[in-house]
Amino acid sequence: MNTPELNIPVEPAERAAFPFTALVGQPQLQRALQLAAIDPGIGGVLISGPRGTAKSTAARALAALLPGAPFVTLPLAASLEQLVGTLNVEDVLRDGRVRLAPGLLARAHGGVLYVDEVNLLPDALVDALLDAAASGVNTVERDGISRRHAARFVLVGTMNPEEGELRPQLLDRFGLSLVLANPVDAAQRTAILRARLGFDEDPAALAQQHAQEQAALSAALVAARAALPRLAWSDEVLRHAAACAIAAGVDGMRADLVMLRAARALAVLQGRGEVTPADVDAVAELALAHRRPEGSAAQAPENGSGKGSSQPQNNPGRLQDQPPAASAPPVPQGDWGALPAQPEGTAKVHAIAGWPPKKA
Repeated sequence: MNTPELNIPVEPAERAAFPFTALVGQPQLQRALQLAAIDPGIGGVLISGPRGTAKSTAARALAALLPGAPFVTLPLAASLEQLVGTLNVEDVLRDGRVRLAPGLLARAHGGVLYVDEVNLLPDALVDALLDAAASGVNTVERDGISRRHAARFVLVGTMNPEEGELRPQLLDRFGLSLVLANPVDAAQRTAILRARLGFDEDPAALAQQHAQEQAALSAALVAARAALPRLAWSDEVLRHAAACAIAAGVDGMRADLVMLRAARALAVLQGRGEVTPADVDAVAELALAHRRPEGSAAQAPENGSGKGSSQPQNNPGRLQDQPPAASAPPVPQGDWGALPAQPEGTAKVHAIAGWPPKKA
């Protein structure tokens, strides 16, 4: 018995993006995303926080804000070849040419690459992501043959700390980071609910309500990108960024470089022709929060731009080189832990399983 075919029309559905300017209560998140959009060489933004704190909504809203920018999502099950692409070397035998099969990095060029639960990705994929995000170039290799193509995109990674952490080596390679928390103010939650429910009921109406602000911000980002190369850093700004990094106790020079690039992006976004130490201060925590040693608190830099104390500040999360108090007992060292060694007596063995006693 033949079953008749049902011709059911399938209408393509496009998911509307929440307006970026309609986000409520997330000024630091909006600032970090704007800075990364102006200068993708910053190395992307890592957003940590519990579920339901608008992480993916903000990333999608950023892509909608940039003219013609694609929004590409990296699934957790993606392979390395799907991410970076591959080379069809078999074509050499047919026509003598090597063809590149582009991956997700090529598709994301000029847009936003969103990675949810980046802490659950294999390290090889995270390495490839961060390499391309920082350099703007993706290299595809196979059988000793390599090809390179542009891959300049804004990387936005999100994670829930309850599901695991990123290795410090990978964490350091994200340019900016911030931690979101659940809103506890009733008025703010009410405003968030009102905006979200309004968007779900009528996305076009909310978009129209924020159309003027969206257009102004989009134009500002485009103009900032164009003006970015014209701004330079003075020696005062360089010294202040270095002082901030030293005060934070970070390893390497990546924090200094990220602070400087983010400070320049902030200055150009605000329409100024020079970068100041105040710009460094405004972005410092975004660049230092995930690089600061565990347990150490934020502190003012020493001898930076004249701000902060000229005396070294104690870091409560790090051991201080101070002598112990006179009344405190000495702390034993070695494998004994916190307990001092205890003397134990010995007894002479007379016989063991029929063996004669040992003579003195």
